[in-house]
Amino acid sequence: MNFQKIFFLFSFSILFLLLGCTQQTGNSDSAEQLALRECKQLCNNSALGNGADLSNGPCLGNPMQQNPDWACDIAHNPRAAVDDIAANQCSAFSGEAKHFVELDTACNLIKIN
Repeated sequence: MNFQKIFFLFSFSILFLLLGCTQQTGNSDSAEQLALRECKQLCNNSALGNGADLSNGPCLGNPMQQNPDWACDIAHNPRAAVDDIAANQCSAFSGEAKHFVELDTACNLIKIN
């Protein structure tokens, strides 16, 4: 083999390895982004689709179906006394859910933890 063939094979091999190492995974959303998206969907479906009254700050995802480590809670911003009533809080947060998304009554993000 002469030098040009060796150089070509070496260059091709390096190029092949580099292209193989830069493959995209396809799903770049973080767990927070996925949970926020699901919670907003639950909120919008409840408020707009079903005409639900969110003024008492209900728990909408206890836990969420697609993100079972997360709970979805509606609260007031600033916080109101009704938000501290146990019936309006997500019971899953003290058990199976490890994180929560808190939205206001207009489905805007208050807090994500």
